[in-house]
Amino acid sequence: MEHFKKELIDYLDYYNNRRIKHKLGGMSPVQYRMLDTA
Repeated sequence: MEHFKKELIDYLDYYNNRRIKHKLGGMSPVQYRMLDTA
């Protein structure tokens, strides 16, 4: 179960912080949200 938790946390980090979306102008979701609130 601990291995699953670590893999899930790693995937969520990738999904939110490092995954580039063309729909968001080539930014990650977090970068896009930060730009939107600035």
